Amino acid sequence: MASSFAFQMLLVGLGWQIYNLTDSALSLGFVGLARYLPQLVLTLYAGHVADNHNRLHIMIVTRSLMTLTIAVLAVTSVLGSISPAIIYGCCIALGTARAFEMPATQAMVPNIVSADLLAPALTWTASGREATTIIGPALGGIIYILGAGALYGTSTVCCLISTLILAKLHYRHQAREKRPVTLDSLLGGLRFTWKNPVIFGSISLDMMAVLLGSVTALLPIVARDILETGPWGLGLLRSAPAVGAVAMSVYLAWRPVEHSVGRKMFVAVAVFGVMTIIFGVSETLWLSILALLIMGAADMVSVVIRSTLVQLETPDDMRGRVSAVNSIFISTSNQLGEFESGVLAAWLGAVPAIIVGGVGTLGIVALWAWWFPDLVKRDRLDMRPGPERD
Repeated sequence: MASSFAFQMLLVGLGWQIYNLTDSALSLGFVGLARYLPQLVLTLYAGHVADNHNRLHIMIVTRSLMTLTIAVLAVTSVLGSISPAIIYGCCIALGTARAFEMPATQAMVPNIVSADLLAPALTWTASGREATTIIGPALGGIIYILGAGALYGTSTVCCLISTLILAKLHYRHQAREKRPVTLDSLLGGLRFTWKNPVIFGSISLDMMAVLLGSVTALLPIVARDILETGPWGLGLLRSAPAVGAVAMSVYLAWRPVEHSVGRKMFVAVAVFGVMTIIFGVSETLWLSILALLIMGAADMVSVVIRSTLVQLETPDDMRGRVSAVNSIFISTSNQLGEFESGVLAAWLGAVPAIIVGGVGTLGIVALWAWWFPDLVKRDRLDMRPGPERD
């Protein structure tokens, strides 16, 4: 949560600052691309590392790198020497850190809680993370009034707190015989994912839907040029999806998804696409926030179902590498989605880009329902025999 708090405030600063420095929609896309490329190149190797080394140690090292990187942004902003090149360089460093952090983080969870508690644990974890996503952007927008240096400095402190907390975490590392770095080992997660239609269908559905329907990178344009608001309005827009996600996560903790999980996941992604279109045509702040609220709620349903399916369908000795593949898909949808949005907005304009993305998301839902009928028909999260659930 501390790390998420730091990251959400950081994203507000990066988006607003780079847009003010360049006045270019394309530069917003480059911020996402700079964070994405290291993850694309390194994540498969990071999955191998997560399956062969202490996952907690990996997290501590990566969080330390993130802390130092954000500190560079803070210092250069205070000194007035910040530039687009420095921002892109720091984004590359952040992408490198997250390439190793995400597989280790995801693979740790089943070693901390039992299988029967996995879905509730993922729901509450996502709820806590989304709670910081509500507060982080809104507070970040307010702090930015004091200057980018103040925002990055606050983010640095939060990331440092996260690192110190991890250093005190009691995690029982399961030592295994270390495998050499081979092509077979690196591609093991990809092969396993490809052969499992439930895992591949669920994570690829999310990737393609968010890749096309992502509006995150365009929020500075929407806030400043369409809704005519300032950093505080941008903070509210960035917080809105998280508010919806937290509300939905509380509901899911009370009424977990137990049946028709595949159909409910597809419906949730379709709702995400419809709300993207509504956000694109909106010219008022309240309607834009409402659309983002519902998008966040729909996305939370998809996240909980997808994350639980991936963990339950994967044996522990493969979780690092499969989590790495999942991380690539998530990074592709988020960071590459930001780049795609920036390029499309530079070509068509922000509003047409958002609407095209929403329509594309609905098309993906229809296509994936046809390609992965077994995923649509999936009834329960855990389909294993009873004894294997313990």
